[in-house]
Amino acid sequence: MEKLRKQQSWYWRTFFICLGLAAALFLPHCIIDASQGDFFHYAGDFNDQMIPFYQYTNAFVKQGGTFSWATDLGSGFVNSYSYYALGSPFFWLTILLPSRWIPWLMAPMMCLKFAVAGSGAYLWLRRWSKDQRMAVLAGCLYAFCGFNVYNIFFYFFLDAPAIFPYLLASLDDTAIDGKKGRFPVWVAICLLNNYFFFAGQAVFLLLYFICMWAARRYPVTLKRFGILALETTIGCLAGSLLLIPTILSLLQNPRTIDPFTGYGYLVYGNSQQYLAILYSMFLAPDAPYLNDMFNGGILKWTSMSAYLPVVGIAAGLAFCRKRRRHPFTILLKICLVCALVPGLNSLFYALNSSYYARWYYMPLLVLCGATAMALQDETANLWGANRLVAIFTLSAAAFALVPNTDEDGNFILGVVDNQARFWAIFGISVLGVVLFALILRFFRYTRHYFPVLMAAVLGFSFLYGTVHISISKYAQWYNDAEYVQQTYREADEVNAVLPEDTFYRLDAYNCYNNMGIWLDKSCIQFFHSTVAPHILEFYPTVGVTRDVNSKPEFDLYGLRGLLSVRYTLVPKSDQTSWENLSLKGWNLAQTTTSYQIYENENWVPMGFGYEYYMTQEQFEKIDEELRGNALMRAVLLTDQQIETYGDLLKPIGDEELESLDYASYVKDCNDRRAMGVTSFTATASGFTAVTDYDQSTLVFFSVPYDDGFSATANGQEADIEKVDNGLMAIRVPGGHAEIAFEYRTPGLTTGMMLSLSGLALYAVYLFILMLSPRQTP
Repeated sequence: MEKLRKQQSWYWRTFFICLGLAAALFLPHCIIDASQGDFFHYAGDFNDQMIPFYQYTNAFVKQGGTFSWATDLGSGFVNSYSYYALGSPFFWLTILLPSRWIPWLMAPMMCLKFAVAGSGAYLWLRRWSKDQRMAVLAGCLYAFCGFNVYNIFFYFFLDAPAIFPYLLASLDDTAIDGKKGRFPVWVAICLLNNYFFFAGQAVFLLLYFICMWAARRYPVTLKRFGILALETTIGCLAGSLLLIPTILSLLQNPRTIDPFTGYGYLVYGNSQQYLAILYSMFLAPDAPYLNDMFNGGILKWTSMSAYLPVVGIAAGLAFCRKRRRHPFTILLKICLVCALVPGLNSLFYALNSSYYARWYYMPLLVLCGATAMALQDETANLWGANRLVAIFTLSAAAFALVPNTDEDGNFILGVVDNQARFWAIFGISVLGVVLFALILRFFRYTRHYFPVLMAAVLGFSFLYGTVHISISKYAQWYNDAEYVQQTYREADEVNAVLPEDTFYRLDAYNCYNNMGIWLDKSCIQFFHSTVAPHILEFYPTVGVTRDVNSKPEFDLYGLRGLLSVRYTLVPKSDQTSWENLSLKGWNLAQTTTSYQIYENENWVPMGFGYEYYMTQEQFEKIDEELRGNALMRAVLLTDQQIETYGDLLKPIGDEELESLDYASYVKDCNDRRAMGVTSFTATASGFTAVTDYDQSTLVFFSVPYDDGFSATANGQEADIEKVDNGLMAIRVPGGHAEIAFEYRTPGLTTGMMLSLSGLALYAVYLFILMLSPRQTP
């Protein structure tokens, strides 16, 4: 478009406006934390996962390696952290800085993400906005929309909304202006950034393309369609580095294979889900872990927010009413239908039945485009649309005012979870509607219209953002009071009193999540979504629920021996409650500033042999809470494995599996210790061990089975067996034997070759474009 080429770009103006507002939003909270000597910390996942994961990933990348021992029972590094950080351009910006700085950089990096999101939205919106000032305004609306403010909690969820506008702008450039060479770059970046979000982006881009083509906004000839297809292919190839390993891992992960059945495709199981989706467009978002209006449906942690500050959906609604055949209108209607139909909603995350609304940022970007166009259209019925928005917003008060009774039958007012929080969010939302109404009433047809509207959006974004951050952060203030001290500050002190001469695992009682990551040691209490898939297979068979957490109950003492747990960290404030558990076999060994560290007298070092095996049938007859004890007595083998290794082990009788009390557990631990390897060393790419048995022995290691492992015994390739429903064992010869397990990320070489092929194709493509005088690379 000639007009677009002549317009002065306000990209950097938008960038610095958003950067300044984000800095103003976070600065007061950073100052409050700094007054305690702490870095900015928030709540929930931000503290438990984002801060330690990014510090750990930064350090691991620099030291090199393929296998992360600090990730649960041990997991492949690439597969575990490609979802969180490894493909993010924002992560790689921090790689030159020391890993110890990362917690202090989290807030500045979020400011950068808000700035990139807002300026990217402007870059896309300026094509569709006659008034570039409104494109700047809409960019700010997108940067500080409810979805993005909500997802401060998840930190890395902000990466996709920040990058996506550039992908959409490059698609427009190619399809409308015939500009070539940009689209593959952004396809590759988005795919590398996060495969989960890219799956939704691919679906949305297809819908966007169809709507634009059907409305003849895209003058796509067969030749131009072929170019788009070619550039898409090049971009996907170039961005496949992490995709192939991820796919191979996810295919084995039971959390990702969870399809709908029957009515699940068509309707949500709870009617409140529909109300929550509806009101997410009118009310500022709740804290991710709090839901005040609705206690049914799947709402917590789902990123459900379609809120825009001040203007809400009013301008977008006015646009859709007036321009019913515009592709933005059609697309927004399609997205609304998708949000209301579970099967269609799940299209944006590979048809998984787990509910998420983590694709809302894409229709929100289009809504911002429609908003910019409506705000500058003097004939658009903004007043009527805002009146309708006001009615829906005010109707939310009914949830706090309806008669109700509590669990004891006493009269209470309302169905909201917390009246104070509800009225704060409600009041802020109503203020936004009132502000927009006042601006329309007194400034719409004056020269002050834009500056007043801009000031209102920026000021209100600061206000509602502050309220949201305060509710989310300070509701956890006392719970997180010792967070920095007990994790970041104390990690070195804890490591200093723990021995480093041999491998062992930790347990953590009432500690902050992911202490293992802070200490760079394997810990059986672990909070992480993409660990080695066979961890998720093993734990449920021994009485441990494993969804996003590994949290074996403390009465499952048999697992502590099986998994080589040597120490338990207990905060001093919880020492009494720990001792009240009356757990046998634990003795106070060390003390630090914040922790009492107890040692397991029944610790069994990693790597040991058995005299007996049990069958799956025998295993399933044992109560789940005693299966860990049973696995200390006999290894669980399949029928085929029994045929192969029956000469090394004896079958255990049913009567020998009846006595699984603590006394017999102590004896079993002693027996396993007596059959232990002579040494075990964990490495950055697997582990080594030395054995000295009288005869050939099947040696068990409590390491998750993974196709990426290969093993040798005395230099000879050895078969790795999956035993105990997800862990590993290997046959070693009698006499002195040196065992080596090497981990190579499955599919990484293939992904690398595909990426290199994509880059080579892109280089050839650019060269061809350079040879053509009419093309603009």
